[in-house]
Amino acid sequence: MKNDFCIRCGKRLSADEIGLHKKLFNRAAAEFMCIECCAAHFDVSVELLENKIEEFKKMGCTLFENKE
Repeated sequence: MKNDFCIRCGKRLSADEIGLHKKLFNRAAAEFMCIECCAAHFDVSVELLENKIEEFKKMGCTLFENKE
């Protein structure tokens, strides 16, 4: 599927990367960026975004797979 790949670098996306893009940009987005490209876009570290994903999961955000 076309939207399973980053629109910037072409990397295959995980469900969490798609959820992060929706959370940060637009819930109704149909194209997504990987975590590395999102980090570059916002000029933050990948580690910060990984920590944010965990925070969003703990908050119960339904955009992310919660494996707890």
